[in-house]
Amino acid sequence: MDISQQLLRAQDPRPVGEERLQGRSPFLLIADHAGNAVPEKLDGLGISNDDINRHIGIDIGIHGVSQRLSAALDAPYIFQRYSRLVIDCNRPPGHPTSIAPLSDGSRVPANDGIPAEQAHLREQEIFWPYQRAIAGQIARMRLAGNAPTVIAMHSFTPRHGDYPAPRPWHIGVLFNRDDRLARTLIALLEAEGDLTVGVNEPYAVDDTGDYAVPVHCEKGGLLHVELEIRQDLIATEKGQAAWAERLARLLPLSLAKAGG
Repeated sequence: MDISQQLLRAQDPRPVGEERLQGRSPFLLIADHAGNAVPEKLDGLGISNDDINRHIGIDIGIHGVSQRLSAALDAPYIFQRYSRLVIDCNRPPGHPTSIAPLSDGSRVPANDGIPAEQAHLREQEIFWPYQRAIAGQIARMRLAGNAPTVIAMHSFTPRHGDYPAPRPWHIGVLFNRDDRLARTLIALLEAEGDLTVGVNEPYAVDDTGDYAVPVHCEKGGLLHVELEIRQDLIATEKGQAAWAERLARLLPLSLAKAGG
């Protein structure tokens, strides 16, 4: 490709972050919305710094939780550095919210009426390298005789336009067809005694609006779960450490109960 036609330049960060790829844990952590970088060529997407730093631009706090959880479990961790507003790495390409022109009331000018060739560049240089990294790590772990249990890490805002009252859940446990790991984890989280646990709340997983669970997990027959932690609980390092410690205790127990 002619370098003038590329989206990412030398000074832009690599889209994929990878940590502890040689970790001995059976878990593989992924975070589709860990970062909020924007390629220099897109000139900030035409939105404010306040918007790119709020929940529409990044899953607030989830990278800190995931890094700590990866360290506690000695688990591989793969994450996306670019904002979901550049391209959402948990949406199939072509989905209406893959490159969203409007998000929670904020217009994203660089995404409004985006030409097909520009959407293609975002897919080729950001979306697909991330998906290949996940698929490659799954393949390596399988080859080593240890098919991974995938934990998809996300966070959600305490309030949202479609739910104006404060969302009551501390954590949401999401699944689609395969609830083996989810059900054991839900029971353990509820047994903690201090949590309101959402079962497919505040979101649910499906084949048309999600990518990681249907494609990487269900098609490969992998044990998995998608987690959503409320952002006000993990906005600080103290909160991130507390949730990483809790999940590091409960995930191995959940996997054992699920027969993994």
